[in-house]
Parts: sequence; structure tokens; C-alpha cells
Amino acid sequence: QVQLVESGGGLAQAGGSLRLSCVASGRTFSSYAMGWFRRAPGKQRELVAAITSGGSPNYADSVKGRFTISRDNAKNTVYLQMNSLRPEDTAVYTCARYSTWRYSPGNHVDSWGQGTQVTVSS
Repeated sequence: QVQLVESGGGLAQAGGSLRLSCVASGRTFSSYAMGWFRRAPGKQRELVAAITSGGSPNYADSVKGRFTISRDNAKNTVYLQMNSLRPEDTAVYTCARYSTWRYSPGNHVDSWGQGTQVTVSS
């Protein structure tokens, strides 16, 4: 299994921005699709964004136009740029690695990070 370490969470005001990073261990990062999930208090975990090994992104409807997922395979890092933040974006955000190079809903995740808290104040 790969180790995933997130950073960049914190407190932001509504309308503000944060950038999350997730660094993966190992030498096969570029071969796998990656995703960012979130879990808000009292809610189920949901996919926020995913990116294929080739860099094609997918977004949840709730974040389209506001969040951008990207990856730097040379740095074994996937990013989530979050703009125009809303209080409802408050959640623990977790990085994940899919077990394949492509993304489809329901694809298996084989590694999870520990998560980073994002809190958006109104």
C-alpha cells in the first residue's frame, strides 16, 4: 500500500480559498487515478473530485467551477485548489488512491490518507 499525507487544511472565510496537497510514497504514483473525498459532520463521505493518471478531472456537481484538482507526477503530489469557499464545504478532506489508472464512479480505492480539516466561516 501507498502512504498518503495531506496538508493545507485550515480555516477560511466564505468566499476565500485554500489549497490542499497530498503527497504519495512510492514510485508508481503516475500509474493511478487519485481522488479527494470529504465528510461533513453528520453526513456520509462523498467524492469531491478525481483525476485520472493522465490528468483528466471529474468533479462533484457541488464544487464544479469552484474547485480544481491537479497532479504533479514528478512530485508524487495531487492538489485540490478550492476557491469561492462556502460554509457547507466545511468537512474533513481525505486524499485517496484508486486501484486503477482511470476513474469511474464506484471504482475501488486502495489507499486513504488521514484527512485534513477544512472549516469555512460565514
